[in-house]
Amino acid sequence: MLAAAVVVLTAAAPVGPYKLSPAAAESVVVAIQKDRDDTRAWLRDSLTSYLATIARVDFGHRTVLTVGRAPGNDVRLDGEGVADHHLQVSVEGDHFNIKALDAAARFRVGNQELRETTLGPGTIRLGRYALRLSHQGFPALIVFDPRSPHFAAYKGLTYYPPDLGLRYIVALAPDPRPEDVVILSTRGNQRHARRVGWFDFSVGKTACRLEVTRLLEPGVGEDDLSVFFRDSTTGHETYPVGRYVDPRHLPDGRYLLDFNLAYNPACAVSDHYNCPIPTRANTLKVAIRAGEMDSHYH
Repeated sequence: MLAAAVVVLTAAAPVGPYKLSPAAAESVVVAIQKDRDDTRAWLRDSLTSYLATIARVDFGHRTVLTVGRAPGNDVRLDGEGVADHHLQVSVEGDHFNIKALDAAARFRVGNQELRETTLGPGTIRLGRYALRLSHQGFPALIVFDPRSPHFAAYKGLTYYPPDLGLRYIVALAPDPRPEDVVILSTRGNQRHARRVGWFDFSVGKTACRLEVTRLLEPGVGEDDLSVFFRDSTTGHETYPVGRYVDPRHLPDGRYLLDFNLAYNPACAVSDHYNCPIPTRANTLKVAIRAGEMDSHYH
């Protein structure tokens, strides 16, 4: 009888911060500051800002929701360009079927004006509103309004000063048996992801390891990897749920893991989102004083 094979998972040698020339370091800092300025402007003014959200309606056990001005619609919108019975949105697998109901009703996808189409997760426009077709395994419609009263609550975003000592170029240590895992969300849902491996790096003299996952959800590509994490600043200096950082795949196969680009989930600003909660395995004992802090919108 053959003994069962045992896979022993050992951590790769942790990498330290990536060294840059003074000119390259200055360029990176300028890019970080521009990204922050752009994000503040987006949050303050954009129709797709988290502050623009005014409603979320989950499909739940339903497969069809209606949108319009008249009472009885699942999503009621009152404004110019919205018909009494404007849309029917149905979920079929990973896609949404959108159909205009009243004779004059239209909706926009990009620059196209349509009466019927099938889309994956995305955004359509009707009247002044944007309607996000959110899936994530828990389909919902999220309504954005340029006249949202939440814009009045805008108070900017707070960041740590750029720290290039928390910027790494790191190889992915692949999971020899990629495992499907459950990640809880801020709305109490169980979202599904695949653990593809780990990043091993050092903060000061402390070796750190973070799981890298890919959400198993409509609209998420094979190369769309995520790192959801907490650290010793969480709940004190940074948002209590945790933060996210998106690894960027480099031409040589390694990844840029830059904590200066760490950001808060959408639920740090709006209650209309379904955000992943970092797992216990991705709770670091060190402080990651880089990226976005808690701006206390709640």
